[in-house]
Amino acid sequence: MLKVILIASVLIILTTMVHAVAMIIAIHWTRALNQLRPGHPVLVPGRPAVVSLTVLLMFLTSTFEVWIWATAYRMLGAFRELEPAMYFSMVSFTTLGYGDIVLGEEWRLLSSLQAASGIIIFGWTTAIVIMVVQRLYTKDSLGSPRDPE
Repeated sequence: MLKVILIASVLIILTTMVHAVAMIIAIHWTRALNQLRPGHPVLVPGRPAVVSLTVLLMFLTSTFEVWIWATAYRMLGAFRELEPAMYFSMVSFTTLGYGDIVLGEEWRLLSSLQAASGIIIFGWTTAIVIMVVQRLYTKDSLGSPRDPE
């Protein structure tokens, strides 16, 4: 059990670092766009694109994090092929848990820890998207309310 907790801890640290990089990119995008400070925030064509790109960035980041866990499952011998490992990892990370593919007793705790990590990661993702929307549509880069022009 200690071995599984140690492996999960390493994977959680890796996925957290990957997610932090994606968050920094999202923050950079919104800061760059906010420096333009055009008139009415809703009418600026670049803002919806930044929100959409942020959602896409975070989706791709989460998919990459699933791949990290799937690779670990393969390296540990829990799966022979990548596709079932990816599928199982995605189902675990999203806490969907179909149950059509399950791990043996040796690794089942690992999948539970992946699900717990996924809950935190998706909550963090939601916070990032909300932050981008707030920065783009409610405040300028200094935190002052925008003029409603």
